[in-house]
Amino acid sequence: MSVKSHLDGLASKLNLKQEEKDKVDRSIDTLASRLVTYFNKNELNNHFKFGSYTRGTILPRKADMYSDVDYMVIFKNPNNYKPQTLLNHLKDFVNYYYKSSEIYQSHPTIVLELNHIKFELVPAKIDLWGDIYIPSKSSPFEEWMKTDPNAFNKKLSDKNVSNYYEIKPLVRLMKYWNRLNGNYRSSYLLENGIVEDYYWNCLNIKDYVYSTIEKMDYTLFDPQGYKDKVDRAKKIVAKTKEYESNNMPYTAEEEIKKLFPDF
Repeated sequence: MSVKSHLDGLASKLNLKQEEKDKVDRSIDTLASRLVTYFNKNELNNHFKFGSYTRGTILPRKADMYSDVDYMVIFKNPNNYKPQTLLNHLKDFVNYYYKSSEIYQSHPTIVLELNHIKFELVPAKIDLWGDIYIPSKSSPFEEWMKTDPNAFNKKLSDKNVSNYYEIKPLVRLMKYWNRLNGNYRSSYLLENGIVEDYYWNCLNIKDYVYSTIEKMDYTLFDPQGYKDKVDRAKKIVAKTKEYESNNMPYTAEEEIKKLFPDF
């Protein structure tokens, strides 16, 4: 065994397996069918999954109990309802079909938690030019913000292809590290940071992981606990590389497992 073999194996385990994917897909199909049945055809413009599930970077529930599928529900909204009204429509829908499941609002989404997956239902509206808007999360001055829910998918896919197909495994590993360390960084910002980065002389997953962790940083405003975790990660990578340079592959593997334990 070696650092590379451990990271390769773990990245593979972090990829959603077909059995789990089939269960999620069945739940998505059921959700889609119920949306069409519940809402009048004049109420909905479109509905679809988006986010990490469509990019192939969602983690299995064994590795992240908070893994979720983002699902957008675009209302025609001729009366120009406010975001909360559309959120209420979605909440009524899930209460109708999923009474025994855990349902709650987490602005700007309605969360539906099933045994094997969690859905985040995002209400949206669309204008005459085809631009999509979702409830604004961060601004107290704007009710809606413009979005392109699947634009990032192609960007990540292209980056993956141009980097020896190591970017998606890297994303899953770093999301796993983030999960083990309190989920301080949002999944999207973490993925976007990886896609925007450059990887000089990286040929395999070990190189990409080393490069990513060595370039991790934080600001003065980040919590001390997070700063400590980043510093710890850097020290472990430095120690791992030292063991490798001293021809101690098994010791190096045990060291990197402190950052990326099996599950």
